Amino acid sequence: MSADAELSSILNRRQQINEALDNGQAVKPTFKVVNIYTEFHEFSRKEIKDYQATFSKYDVGNDGYLDLAELKIMMEKLGAPQTHLGLKGMIAEVDEDKDGKISFREFLLIYRKARAGELVSDSGLGQLARLTEINVDEVGVGGAKSFFEAKIEQQLRTNKFHDEIRQEQEERRRMEEERVLRRQQFQQRAAVFQ
Repeated sequence: MSADAELSSILNRRQQINEALDNGQAVKPTFKVVNIYTEFHEFSRKEIKDYQATFSKYDVGNDGYLDLAELKIMMEKLGAPQTHLGLKGMIAEVDEDKDGKISFREFLLIYRKARAGELVSDSGLGQLARLTEINVDEVGVGGAKSFFEAKIEQQLRTNKFHDEIRQEQEERRRMEEERVLRRQQFQQRAAVFQ
């Protein structure tokens, strides 16, 4: 889509919203699908993959959402059980599309809010975020020091995604070269028997 067409589309949508609001009609918000890695630039690719693994572990319905029951099980297993109303409040705090479920993108919003200090520590989401952070009592001061030094180093890297992607591509390239080499060696050995 060209820049002019995109701008025209945005302005037309804005005009439709304004007209609907002027007529007293409710306007359902629409959300654009974006790349998680670019939208949540404060997290490394590894962190996002770890969050994805946690999300998938509790998404027992495999529908891409954590519903009320799945969130309840998650909080119980993390050792911070919540009341029914508490769970509904947790969902409402990050449920941008108002569907009553937490998508993976909304799940990442929990951690973004936690890093920004926007969560009340006693709230369910605050407990969820805190349970995934480092515990100095368990790892000791040396472990906490290493953890925070690693966090600072991570924040100082400007092209962390490019570096990680480059490393993944190098690994794939190396594996492909090894596969080709093994194939050639096999063909040379097989030629002896022909």
